[in-house]
Amino acid sequence: MPRYWVIAPVESKKPGLFDRVWQFDLANNLISIGWTEAGDVSEISRDKLNDAMASAYPQKPPQTKALYANMLWDFYHAIAPGDVVVARRGRKVLAAVGKVTRPAIYSPGKNPAISHPHFLEVAWQEQPRNKPFPAIVFPMQTLAELDEAEYQSFVEGSGIPIVASEPAKAVEDQSSFFLEKYLEEFVVSNFKTIFKGELEVYEDADGNIGQQYGTDVGPIDILAIEPKSNSFLVIELKKGRPADQVVGQILRYMGWVKRNLCKEGQTVKGLIICRDPDTKLSYALEMTSNIDVRYYSVAFKLREAP
Repeated sequence: MPRYWVIAPVESKKPGLFDRVWQFDLANNLISIGWTEAGDVSEISRDKLNDAMASAYPQKPPQTKALYANMLWDFYHAIAPGDVVVARRGRKVLAAVGKVTRPAIYSPGKNPAISHPHFLEVAWQEQPRNKPFPAIVFPMQTLAELDEAEYQSFVEGSGIPIVASEPAKAVEDQSSFFLEKYLEEFVVSNFKTIFKGELEVYEDADGNIGQQYGTDVGPIDILAIEPKSNSFLVIELKKGRPADQVVGQILRYMGWVKRNLCKEGQTVKGLIICRDPDTKLSYALEMTSNIDVRYYSVAFKLREAP
């Protein structure tokens, strides 16, 4: 079975730069990533890769350097021919979808529009291309792995042949999955009102905000801070997933935050947001004391006049 990946060819804040880099990649069936200062890390060990990133980016905090190392390691050692790549433009536009045809290579200067030295060969498909979404759907890190359900949600209705023939088993409730993709954006946009000013969306020293916050174990839906206790709160939307999966995932994220972000005296708690009561979820949380559940409802009505 293929694995699914989302990669940003280059940051989208400078449209001209993005267009030059991406058009070259698209025309030549490539995609590239940066971290030029690290040099050729294609064949070094994981420990030496960590050392290379620490040496190349001494000003970055430890968790950021670890995240860089993890992404480069995946680029060279986890992504394989036959895997599927989603190229994104920013966090709301799917630029293209393609299949990896060869393992990654180190080739500085290959794309004259950018200094990126790390390249994958990808056979880009004609569709879907430049597909916009009404809200943020992609994680903020340069490279991230997707599960099959996430991938299918991005290409739903496009009819491209690389979608697995079986329905995604990781999602029990498809309607909740799609709805909560957009609920996340609503929650972040109305964060202070929803949580009555008791919580704030986390922002790290590099200016990365806590929506789809990148970690080396996956992106956290929403990472928040409780100013009163100066502690972290990991918020996950259930997105129609089985209880075991969502509980295991939030515990993994909480463990990462505790190890990488918490300072002395700080704690980390979890909050799962879902639409309907779930007996399996209730049983799973019986043995934990630091994860809460909240339920949302959606109101919709028609009126004869505005």
